[in-house]
Amino acid sequence: MRQFIRIWPVLLLFITVSCQEKKHRKNTIEDADHKETGYLLEPVDIKNVKLTDKFWLPVIETVQKETIAYAIKKCIAEGRFDNFLIAGGKMEGRVKGKMPFDDTDVYKIIEGASYSLISAPNPELEKQLDSLIGIIKTGQEEDGYLTTWRTIDPARPPSTWVDVKEGKRWESLSMSHELYNAGHLYEAAAAHYRATGKKNFLEIALKNADLIVNTFGDGETKIHAVPGHQIIETGLIKLYQITGKDAYLDLARYFLDNRGNPHNHELFGTYSQDHVPVTQQNEVVGHAVRAVYMYAAMTDIAALQNDMVYEKAVNKLWHNMVNKKMYITGGIGARHEGEAFGEDYELPNLTAYNETCASIGDVYWNHRLHNLHGDAAYFDIIERTLYNGLISGLSLDGKQFFYPNALESDGIYKFNQGACTRKDWFDCSCCPTNMIRFIPSISGLIYSRRQDTVYVNLYASNKASIALEDNTVAIEQTTDYPRDGKVGIKINPEKNTPFTLRLRVPGWVRNQVLPGNLYSYKNPSDGKISLWINGEETALNSGDEYITLTKNWKKGETVTLRFPMQVKKVVTHPEVAENKGKVALEYGPMVYAIEEIDNKGHFDTIKITDEAYTVHMEKGLLNGVKTITGEQIKAIPYYAWSNRGVGKMKVWIDTEEE
Repeated sequence: MRQFIRIWPVLLLFITVSCQEKKHRKNTIEDADHKETGYLLEPVDIKNVKLTDKFWLPVIETVQKETIAYAIKKCIAEGRFDNFLIAGGKMEGRVKGKMPFDDTDVYKIIEGASYSLISAPNPELEKQLDSLIGIIKTGQEEDGYLTTWRTIDPARPPSTWVDVKEGKRWESLSMSHELYNAGHLYEAAAAHYRATGKKNFLEIALKNADLIVNTFGDGETKIHAVPGHQIIETGLIKLYQITGKDAYLDLARYFLDNRGNPHNHELFGTYSQDHVPVTQQNEVVGHAVRAVYMYAAMTDIAALQNDMVYEKAVNKLWHNMVNKKMYITGGIGARHEGEAFGEDYELPNLTAYNETCASIGDVYWNHRLHNLHGDAAYFDIIERTLYNGLISGLSLDGKQFFYPNALESDGIYKFNQGACTRKDWFDCSCCPTNMIRFIPSISGLIYSRRQDTVYVNLYASNKASIALEDNTVAIEQTTDYPRDGKVGIKINPEKNTPFTLRLRVPGWVRNQVLPGNLYSYKNPSDGKISLWINGEETALNSGDEYITLTKNWKKGETVTLRFPMQVKKVVTHPEVAENKGKVALEYGPMVYAIEEIDNKGHFDTIKITDEAYTVHMEKGLLNGVKTITGEQIKAIPYYAWSNRGVGKMKVWIDTEEE
């Protein structure tokens, strides 16, 4: 963490007396018993999963050692911290930055750093977060209100998006992002409390949440309205689960129930999923990030309150997205205009938006759906998104980013918040800081549990301790996945008692690109999964989404899996006009792309043939990748493109058959 620490002399200049906490603080929060989540499955906490993986651990360490420090430097340079101090009267000046949600960059950095503390305790980092939290507290108004631009100068918002009339709070909820800011505050405070047990950040969040509860909802004295940009709903639910305070859950439900209700407020329209009530929505529309944050909250309500109407609604929305509006990389949001979903089968490549934040939000939503239903299909989407359309948003050195994640580049085309190459920051820097908050929590996706059953959802080398109903099981996973299909699992239960191990069979192994019929394999594999228990080969039922093993497990027993891997060619549903006569290449869960730098002189004339393509590891290329090569082409994993300068790129490639 040395690079992280070196920047702090600069930050300390901004810390005032109000930031200094007593060593032993009075406990002002009544801890509630853990609230039941209502979900079928419970994820295994990241504190109980230690990654040793050659693929994901370097990515997480890059974020911990490079990206967090880099983002803080950017936030210092652009005045993110100054705004809190100016709002609190500790500095003079006007609002700095260009977005009404700039405060959230600070919150997301703290959230990601907090998850980092769970997996890698670091006393220095923890102290530095306390300093940051002190700066945030300085900017909070006496009644709990916290949106710095409005506190500093309510008549002059940093963006023309915000329609200022009288300079009052809440007067432009469609674009002011006041409630969006609160949502990210709650998410970050919950993560920090979970990581450290400290309540300094949580108290700031609860003070703000109490203000929001007293301001919005039913009743003559309250404002009848909903947020323009969703996320406060999941944040409120997390505060409810920490405190047991029903008012937080009730308000989250109020914000969802009144979306699309013209008797509650003047509707914001499809852009904000505020055109019809949420339970009547059956097509994913509008701003993709807002949408998946809302769907995640709806799934929470379906689980917590056993609400079948909400459950039916999210299921319909999911099927629409997966069957008609999702990219092969797991990306969502076809249009730059409104950062939005397009029409059914509208999936352009060169102009694809696929915002990094949308991919992150979609993982959050699908993880909840998996916890609700237990179906492997949701992790097929999570896996595809993680290895392709999400990780592509971060450069290999952790200091450059994609906001949109296109599937084609001509080396020239430029668009809002990005270009044909990565950028070191954005005026709207939501995606870089969202990567910071997400990446350190990835190990929490690997396992789930239920009573006497362990679900292995993702394959990555790690050591985990999983508490079951009547036993605690230590699991050690060893694999070079996704580069290799062999997975070894060693099992060490505390007691020799029966329990069930459920191993997900990835969709690509079952010859299913994604759930639904949007994509299919032109050359499906006829390879068989191999399974050994304690070195003895065991027969399998082909086609199952999970391999289910129930037995009286003893210490030192092993399970070995081998998934057959080959280069596969993907074709798209004929309604997707953009991809007619084209195929995409895959190897395992990874989508491949061709870059001009590897195919100079003939990039524009490359066609996929029926030849046999070979795969080999190139350790010196792009931090080590497996490349696909043929007579005409050399392809790299999509996530690694644009790490060698500006150039052309394609995922969908013409075929000879065209």
